[in-house]
Amino acid sequence: MTTINIRDFIGGAGFGRFHAGMLFWACFIITFDMYDLVVYGSVLPVLMKEWSLDPIQAGAIGSYGIFGMMVGAILFGILADRFGRKRILTASVILFSLASALCGFAPGPLEFSVLRFLGGLGIGGILPCLIAMLTDYAPRGRANTLVAVVMCFFSVGGILAAFVSMLLLPAFGWHAVYWVAILPLLFLPFMMRYFVDSPAMLLEKGRLGELRAALVKVNPTAALSADAEFTGLQEKEAGSPVGALFKNRRALGTIMIWIAFFMCLLMINGVSTWLPKLMVEAGYALGSSLTFMIVLNVGAIAGTLVLGKLADKWGVKKVLVPMFAISAVSLTLLGFGNNMAILMVLVFITGACTMGAQNISYSFVSQYYPSFMRSTAIGLASGVGRLGAIVGPTFGGVLLTLSLPVQMNFLFFAIPGIFAALAFLFVPLAAAQAARKGRDEGNRDENSGAAAGDAVTAAP
Repeated sequence: MTTINIRDFIGGAGFGRFHAGMLFWACFIITFDMYDLVVYGSVLPVLMKEWSLDPIQAGAIGSYGIFGMMVGAILFGILADRFGRKRILTASVILFSLASALCGFAPGPLEFSVLRFLGGLGIGGILPCLIAMLTDYAPRGRANTLVAVVMCFFSVGGILAAFVSMLLLPAFGWHAVYWVAILPLLFLPFMMRYFVDSPAMLLEKGRLGELRAALVKVNPTAALSADAEFTGLQEKEAGSPVGALFKNRRALGTIMIWIAFFMCLLMINGVSTWLPKLMVEAGYALGSSLTFMIVLNVGAIAGTLVLGKLADKWGVKKVLVPMFAISAVSLTLLGFGNNMAILMVLVFITGACTMGAQNISYSFVSQYYPSFMRSTAIGLASGVGRLGAIVGPTFGGVLLTLSLPVQMNFLFFAIPGIFAALAFLFVPLAAAQAARKGRDEGNRDENSGAAAGDAVTAAP
């Protein structure tokens, strides 16, 4: 009888057509994920006039989508580990695509708000499934890079929303801007062949035929006999995946990760919302301040790609901790700068070390936990982070009402970066590694694919 170590099989297969297809459709989904979230800002002036909305009503409608994302990340993350990532990812795509497209038919703000919330639920369910799936099937040493590429397409989605709005709004009205969101639903049949449940779940449920089919997709040249025995995966622990977040010496790591995500997204959303205003307060023209926003997002894309490669080489934690510390320093220095070139460099570094590092943080979470609880872990971390995203703009508003010196405003935005760096610093990698080793069948080298001393590896 042939014995196949699933981790070694997947890790050693190399990047092939299946990985390329999974990566392509993951990027496609994330693009429209972000499109559906941010397009509201593009049509907001028209909606306020058509439905006679005041700023408070308009802001509330905008928050429904973010609240839906928070609930969806937690709910669908848990469900994905219970019922399978393929099923939940498919449901999430259908929900966010259909609800967003139906926004274009909403007769009034009540119906529009309900659809925004439903669309947010679907959007929230995307990341826990996609990142866990990419990690499950990533070749050895490629997981962080794959996640980094996918996360860059959040920025692509924001750019797409702006261009589509400029093209369709004048000619067809705001309704047509939302109808574009139906495209992921139309392409869903093509995506389905790349949506695969985790090897751990397939093995646990006895779905060996599907497991063999998935492994053949990863490595089409491999010969898998019908009587092959599979090893190399950590057994599912008793109890719920939520409870497992706090078992086997994971409790401190889970709490630290949640603190880090909260602080990360508080800082990112606060800076993204208030950077133009802060730069105006510092004496720069509005046009120059908006340029800073472009540079911030370009830095985020570049930072995500570079940090993904570095994380695959050195280990995720060794990249995240200094990057968040650097983000705090660069944000603080922004309040003291007066040379435009230096300011642009600082804004670029801020984007790379805040948004870029946050994007890699999802990869860190995905690899920190075993496969059977991976979507739950990502969903809970993302949900807690969304609380920070909600607090961030309010935090910035409070700072501005205090009429503090500009330097102090940037300093206060930098403090969450220090907390994030400290939180990731205290995540106990050795404890998680020891717990995994104690249950891992056929484990040969827990550190394979990551730098020595960093126990976060892309292991199924």
